[in-house]
Amino acid sequence: MAPHPLLVPLFSLLCLVLAASSETHYQQGDPVMLYVNKVGPYHNPQETYHYYQLPVCSPEKIRHKSLTLGEVLDGDRMAESMYDIRFRENVDKKVLCEMKLSLQQVERLRQAIEELYYFEFVVDDLSLRGFVGYMEESGFLPHSHKIGLWTHLDFHLEWNGDRIIYANVSVRDVKPTSLDDVRGSGPLSITHTYSVRWSETASERRGERRGGRSGDDGFFPRTLEIHWLSIINSMVLVFLLVGFVVVILMRVLKNDLARYNLDEEASSSSSGDDFDQGDNGWKIIHTDVFRFPPCRSLLCAVLGVGSQFLALGTGIIVMALLGMFNVHRHGAINSAAILLYALTCCISGYVSSNFYRQIGGERWVWNILLTTSLFSAPFFLTWSVVNSVHWANGSTQALPATTILLLLTVWLLVGFPLTVIGGIFGKNRAGPFDAPCRTKNIAREIPPQPWYKSTLVHMTIGGFLPFSAISVELYYIFATVWGREQYTLYGILFFVFAILLSVGACISIALTYFQLSGEDYRWWWRSVLSAGSTGLFIFLYSVFYYSRRSNMSGVVQTVEFFGYSLLTGYVFFLMLGTISFFASLKFIRYIYVNLKMD
Repeated sequence: MAPHPLLVPLFSLLCLVLAASSETHYQQGDPVMLYVNKVGPYHNPQETYHYYQLPVCSPEKIRHKSLTLGEVLDGDRMAESMYDIRFRENVDKKVLCEMKLSLQQVERLRQAIEELYYFEFVVDDLSLRGFVGYMEESGFLPHSHKIGLWTHLDFHLEWNGDRIIYANVSVRDVKPTSLDDVRGSGPLSITHTYSVRWSETASERRGERRGGRSGDDGFFPRTLEIHWLSIINSMVLVFLLVGFVVVILMRVLKNDLARYNLDEEASSSSSGDDFDQGDNGWKIIHTDVFRFPPCRSLLCAVLGVGSQFLALGTGIIVMALLGMFNVHRHGAINSAAILLYALTCCISGYVSSNFYRQIGGERWVWNILLTTSLFSAPFFLTWSVVNSVHWANGSTQALPATTILLLLTVWLLVGFPLTVIGGIFGKNRAGPFDAPCRTKNIAREIPPQPWYKSTLVHMTIGGFLPFSAISVELYYIFATVWGREQYTLYGILFFVFAILLSVGACISIALTYFQLSGEDYRWWWRSVLSAGSTGLFIFLYSVFYYSRRSNMSGVVQTVEFFGYSLLTGYVFFLMLGTISFFASLKFIRYIYVNLKMD
């Protein structure tokens, strides 16, 4: 079968996106372009603005660099700077420009410095970061509040052969220009200068040079270290939990099956009307346990999209393990996630349509439309609100119209068609549901259930236990996504991801067994909600992280944080709900296949 005509260019684009970061080769004296990128509050990682929005030295005509999709999504807006840097040629206190700042411009700089604005430059794909100015507060009586602007920057670059290996910017041994007491003295005259110092290094790769020190020269916190104690704690918890569930459940099931089968043989001569007399537990509902649930199209859509995100998450982690993402490749993980999402849409269509046809669904077109919009519609709504807030505040995180059209085109020409194609294949290849028990036309009455078997209690137990297994690692992931850490422990992440899925499956099986033992056969949606509620715990943790573990503030950062945290919880609900459902279905088929019945 010939491949889809859009898959070849997409795979090619994916390879280009994830290719090794380009390193330019220089000869001595060749110009080295330094790009200015963005500025923003240090404690609000997603609130960034164009560097030239500040009153700084800028060329008469601003020329922007062509950016990749991942760089645009990351809020990068690189533009050529006025710094004249040449390969292996030192510069000492060269004048960049002279400026006269108006009172409004001085106030703008004062406000930026008080909000701890940092800047980001890029040279040969290496990021350089530093603070815009200096602020000092001391004493109570008398209180001193000093604000200064860094008007001199020292660039330190290291080279090996004809390549740049390392770059850094500092203000060490530099005195800031005071911005105090200038409000009534007219324009402020300042001179921006810079120095460049080159040195040779024995390191041949950037990772080697950078690996011996903090990820971005100490400006951001150190790269996360392996936290063995926390990981071992989670492993012990998980192994005890899984072992407890497996051993206890298998022993109980063995006793149940032996007792039920013995009762069946003893009553084989009895009439059918006396079959259920004196029987209880999960065997008595064998004629109802496979009764199809309400809202079956929605259930199948959840399973389809959940399967898609399971494949997407696994693919991202595997690609990270293969070394396709690192700190030198701006936005590569964003581009990979978008392209993988588009390519895995066929999985959601296939799983949803296939299972929908198995359980007797007829409106498969509606099922495909529901599947394709189950995540895309909430995502588009959330993104619209977040992007509008960024746009209203002039943030570089607001996507340009061309990028929006590109993403929309990818979804319309790749994601949606692949969902339909997968749905058609799933519908045509669907077999019968093949339930091991016949289902009666009249549903059995469900006896009153104790409070500890209610849906809310099952959701609490089924969500908290998987969450507790990943809570430690979750902090480091949040510190990376919403903070300044750099996560590189992808092997640990893959291990924790496997732990999460295993715990979700085991807890779902245990809760489903207890539900069936109470003669309640409505397990379909309950199994999805039990482990799927982990997404709710993750969102509640995000609220805790925002208020207690971070210094984020402001409307822009708050809207983005809670908007995308809500989407993250929703994605985990879909993934774990899918794992939970299929684990419960497999378990139920197993116990009823091994039960002797007429």
